[in-house]
Amino acid sequence: MSIRMPPTLLELAAKRLLRDQASAIAALEDLPAELFPHLFAMAYRGGRRPQLLKALAQAWPFTVLPLGVLMQRPPDHAPTRAAGLKAVLDALDVLLAQEVWPRRCKLRVLDLRDTGANFWDMWLGASTETCSLRELLTMHSSSPSMEHPLAPLEVFLDLTFDERDRDEFFMHIIQWAQQREGLLHLCCKTLRISEVPFQRVRRVLDRVRLGCIQEVDVNCTWDLSTLGTFSLYLGTMSNLKEIFLMGELIEVYEEEGEEEMLRLRHLRDLHMCSLSFLPGRLDQVLRCLQVPLYKFCLMCCPRMTHSDLTHLFQCPNLRELRVLHLTEVSLADFSEPLRALLEAVAPTLQFLGLDNCGMGDSHVEAILPVLGHCHQLRTFTIYMNNFPVATVEKLLRHTTGLRSLGREVYPIPLECYRTRGTVNKERLALIRAELTMVLRELGQPRTIQLATKHFRHRKVYEVAFS
Repeated sequence: MSIRMPPTLLELAAKRLLRDQASAIAALEDLPAELFPHLFAMAYRGGRRPQLLKALAQAWPFTVLPLGVLMQRPPDHAPTRAAGLKAVLDALDVLLAQEVWPRRCKLRVLDLRDTGANFWDMWLGASTETCSLRELLTMHSSSPSMEHPLAPLEVFLDLTFDERDRDEFFMHIIQWAQQREGLLHLCCKTLRISEVPFQRVRRVLDRVRLGCIQEVDVNCTWDLSTLGTFSLYLGTMSNLKEIFLMGELIEVYEEEGEEEMLRLRHLRDLHMCSLSFLPGRLDQVLRCLQVPLYKFCLMCCPRMTHSDLTHLFQCPNLRELRVLHLTEVSLADFSEPLRALLEAVAPTLQFLGLDNCGMGDSHVEAILPVLGHCHQLRTFTIYMNNFPVATVEKLLRHTTGLRSLGREVYPIPLECYRTRGTVNKERLALIRAELTMVLRELGQPRTIQLATKHFRHRKVYEVAFS
């Protein structure tokens, strides 16, 4: 049985003010700032106090109003959302029409994304974490390379296309912002698309500034014509920093003998997963890069060609990686190219994942000398490969000097498996004891994990020396 915490004095004061809306509005100029989040959240969730919401927004004493997270939280519903949003937009219309804003109002950012939970949790007493002004301003700032007139107000909106149909909401906000161009700046940093017709997406993309988009996350199956069309939109996202591609996505194609290439001038993070068009074309994607990547993840692409991986390991824009994660990519014939890449990124590499890559003892031998030079490495995973216990021991000895290494996941050694692929628990216990002795011999407190080779039913066992 849970014990309900008694209401705080701020909560009691806010409830008292809500009993008389007119008195609450009249008192806003003199109320402490700490009361505003309580009053706003209660008035919004009640859904029947649009005038109070409007007055609160016009006197908002904080730089940011994270409205989007309130719009996602229960017991919210469509009428409440519509009434609350209308009240806030009406308040902003009044503010934007004034040359001089009210003394109390510090509002500079309206956030319609599902972010800002820390702000409400801190003020409403649901969390003990603090949310500093600097954190808020960092979270709510557009790209420094974006060219837009200085506006008194920025509005942030994530574009998410999935089974929830929010297209009309997006169009409403976009149209409202366009009608007030020069008075506010609408910034859409994130675009997420999950198995929806491209027509839905295109209708909205044609109305927003694509230069604001910094993150694209797509999981779709589109035909080649649609892929080509989307790549043209992608190419105009001049500040794009992160792409996660899953399924059929980018088609770099030739038209009238000239190759149409994307120019990703700011891309730092590239994730690609289960892209059936990619084998034989990875070099075309890599040539789109204009600056060094910080993160490169390639997953579930077992049919990559020899040419693909050659281009991958020789790509000049992969020489400053902080994260390299290869999963289900066959590296059977690429020991030396992989070693060369690791040598190049050793000073900066923080995460290295080589999981289910068909690696054996000879491949590990090739990269062992380089691993010891990755002094910034924090995470190293190499499970779902076929190693005997002797190879795991070699890896432990060559990584023992990496002081930043906090997470290590190795495969359960081959000696632990029965002929049918199941784990022999008795044999595993003996090998865990053997590896514990190795850690003790190395003399450094350390915890490693051993993972089974079955992806869907993977189990993890710890080996520790403290």
